[in-house]
Amino acid sequence: MEGIPHPFPRTVEEVFSDFKGRRAGLIKALTADVEKFYQQCDPEKENLCLYGFPNETWEVNLPVEEVPPELPEPALGINFARDGMQEKDWLSLVAVHSDSWLLAVAFYFGARFGFGKNERKRLFQMINDLPTIFEVVTGNVKQAKEQSANQNSKSKSSTKMSDPQSKGVKMSPPPKREEESGEEEEDDEQGATCGACGDSYANDEFWICCDICERWFHGKCVKITPAKAEHIKQYKCPSCSTKKARV
Repeated sequence: MEGIPHPFPRTVEEVFSDFKGRRAGLIKALTADVEKFYQQCDPEKENLCLYGFPNETWEVNLPVEEVPPELPEPALGINFARDGMQEKDWLSLVAVHSDSWLLAVAFYFGARFGFGKNERKRLFQMINDLPTIFEVVTGNVKQAKEQSANQNSKSKSSTKMSDPQSKGVKMSPPPKREEESGEEEEDDEQGATCGACGDSYANDEFWICCDICERWFHGKCVKITPAKAEHIKQYKCPSCSTKKARV
């Protein structure tokens, strides 16, 4: 379809502007102009593609004949599935492929014009701040934002649970033990030791504290994972559990 004039330097902002224009055209085809778009995607015709252009227009047409094409090509044959699916499902499918195509075009420009790591990262962040075409077409924009907020909330909650000072099961890192006996002051200086294997605490290991005897254990020694520990209100080590069973 649309060719590139002659290679010349392009900035992140220019590529993002190109992305937004093409995106606007595709959204228009799948929302405001959906009836016109639907009619043009006749299954009786040859393989058709949906193109979006930087000037916020769209077009349904045959793929370019040039091989390889000067730009990445959108999904081929979108018209063939039109009558075999529910309209909303078909439009959602076209939207997903359109999102993929937009990213391909944007990062094609990035590669062609020599974007470095920081430029590619900035371009992706700018693109990622916009709702996808799929989210717009399906009406999931608000839902996606709510899910993101919930995930952030869960992340904060998880962080609190892993804090030894918070309520609930005590998890790593364990504090140094406070022994009454003077003979074990040397162990205090080295930190806590596992009540099962006797090894000292290491920063890269998960530990859990028994709420009965208040001894610390490697999670692997008592077969408790961080995920499992988050659902335990009161943890009892194997020794304390056995004592309670005998009583």
